Amino acid sequence: MNAVVEMPQQRTLVAQGRMSVAEVTQHAIAVQEVMRAVMKEGEHYGKIPGTDKPTLYKAGAEKLCMTFRIADEYRTEDLSTADMVRYRVTCIGRHQMTGIELGSGMGEGSTGEEKYRWRKAVCREEFEATPAGMRRTKYARGKGGSFYTIDQVRTEPSDLANTVLKMACKRAKMAMVLNVTAASDCFTQDLEDLTEELRDHLTDEDAANDRDARRREWINDQIANIAAAKTGRELKGILAYALEETRIRNDVEAEKEIRAAADKKVATAKPKTEGQQ
Repeated sequence: MNAVVEMPQQRTLVAQGRMSVAEVTQHAIAVQEVMRAVMKEGEHYGKIPGTDKPTLYKAGAEKLCMTFRIADEYRTEDLSTADMVRYRVTCIGRHQMTGIELGSGMGEGSTGEEKYRWRKAVCREEFEATPAGMRRTKYARGKGGSFYTIDQVRTEPSDLANTVLKMACKRAKMAMVLNVTAASDCFTQDLEDLTEELRDHLTDEDAANDRDARRREWINDQIANIAAAKTGRELKGILAYALEETRIRNDVEAEKEIRAAADKKVATAKPKTEGQQ
């Protein structure tokens, strides 16, 4: 005869009050152990170029729910309009054994989003037969700096109602899991939903920001070198190098800044020429 074994209730923040430092540490270690031992990159999470942290996928969120015994519960708001389907979903996370609410997360889905609002035209005839306000030609980036165009027409919002509802629920659940498990320091969430084009844009933007930072640092170095010049010959050499670099880089604004710094140096302090004491 099988005996019924009563499992002790898991300690929760609500039941026990403030978590101790040891408990917080153990919780963080548990999340990291699940990530290393149970989750697989590409299936449960993935690294998107241009981001610092891996992005948590739906399968990974489900693993964390199973680990920490979190049951999900949904509340949906229908915010649809005449020409757009839109849902806002709140996902409540409850402890499976006690029913205690542990936290929540919110997410939205809408046919107004780029990836749901437009679709590729079946043929040129469909594109031309569609009213001007319901069609567009989209430019997209290709390989090697090239580009191409796509003829697109508006989608029928009602055809995507179930899709955007599921997406809103997914986003809400992902937010809830990150909130309840405090796993935001290990994962991010929102980037998974970006289209490949938008991901590339963010990656390019990060690279551009990095280039801008390096450019600014180089200009500041040249200005500092000009300010520190002790002789006219030294100043002339520094200025010649800096201006040649701006010419190579085709950076007119940097050239203006460097020339202004040199003019200020000459105007405020007469550098000693060689032979002067």
